[in-house]
Amino acid sequence: MVYLLLSILFATGLFVIFKYFGIYKIDILKAIVINYIVALTIGFSLSEKTISILEIHRQPWVFGAAFLGALFVAIFFVMAKTAQDNGVSVASVAGKMSVVIPILFGVLLYDESVTFLKIVGIIIALIAVYLTSVKEEKSDFKKAGLLFPILLFFGSGAIDTTLKYVEVNFVPKEEVAFFSGSLFGFAAIFGILVLGIKSIKKRESFGVKNIIAGFVLGVPNYFSIVFLIKALQTEGFESSTLFTINNVAVVIVSTVVGLLLFKEHFSFKNKMGVLLAILGIVLVTIA
Repeated sequence: MVYLLLSILFATGLFVIFKYFGIYKIDILKAIVINYIVALTIGFSLSEKTISILEIHRQPWVFGAAFLGALFVAIFFVMAKTAQDNGVSVASVAGKMSVVIPILFGVLLYDESVTFLKIVGIIIALIAVYLTSVKEEKSDFKKAGLLFPILLFFGSGAIDTTLKYVEVNFVPKEEVAFFSGSLFGFAAIFGILVLGIKSIKKRESFGVKNIIAGFVLGVPNYFSIVFLIKALQTEGFESSTLFTINNVAVVIVSTVVGLLLFKEHFSFKNKMGVLLAILGIVLVTIA
């Protein structure tokens, strides 16, 4: 439970940092690339098992790490596109509602329990995610279309599902730090390639503030993944329960932080969402 709480804390910190990125006009792609480099450095430094970087290709989890690294970068762009075209609330709902995908795979692949209380709790949690994330202002949802929200939904679900699959089948406990570092390393490579293609079209300086922002983002980003993997490795903690609690709790805490720190509007729907989220978490936990 401690690892899950830490993962929620660091994941929430990412939302706060991204909020400040907008305030200080940070180039998100450049900061993301630096963030991946920082995260892979931390992972290799904290690795409990000594493995040479040249031996990464021999590890059983290498293809999973490469696939996840590519997904990280791709879904980042899809998330940005969804937020720009459909609105931030639509992006938030599409990303967090994707929790149904790893839950479904947890039941199908790992024979995790399916009880009436758990099903009710998950349904309530999904409704809570929507109510907590939705904003009063109108969005151009119909005009923008469904393509990017759908891609974000399935992409976010694919990340959680793949992370669980690779962790269960290929990552020993003593290799979590190194695996996480490698994952971010692949993400950095893909991010640099995208940045390189963009720089061919338009050359511009990297910017000191973007580098600093990348360092600030890299630490919580790394630990949010590490603690989530460690939580998944906790015996007696089913992934369907864990992903529900993790995603819903991040939405709740992020909403409360936005209310207190950034004075964001907290509507009646948002308040109902928080209450339902707490109820959903309780039901899923005791089921």
